[in-house]
Amino acid sequence: MTSVTLRMPEDVVNELKTMAPALGFSGYQPLIRAYIGQGMRRDQQQLDKTRFAALVENLRNQGVSEELILRAISEIDRDDDAA
Repeated sequence: MTSVTLRMPEDVVNELKTMAPALGFSGYQPLIRAYIGQGMRRDQQQLDKTRFAALVENLRNQGVSEELILRAISEIDRDDDAA
């Protein structure tokens, strides 16, 4: 891990300190890390969806047939289901 200094309003830190044990965290810092990780993963999924849509649109613009695109998407979905 690396150390990061983050300035936050005192009332937010106090609320995090109160919430952490109620949510099963050993302290407020692990709770902050969890919140950041959840938000980051959510945003990464959204970015991935946006990039995927842009790739599909680019393939269409390059003349790749809809049938081939749908077949490739279907294969990706099968691989995801198997994982």
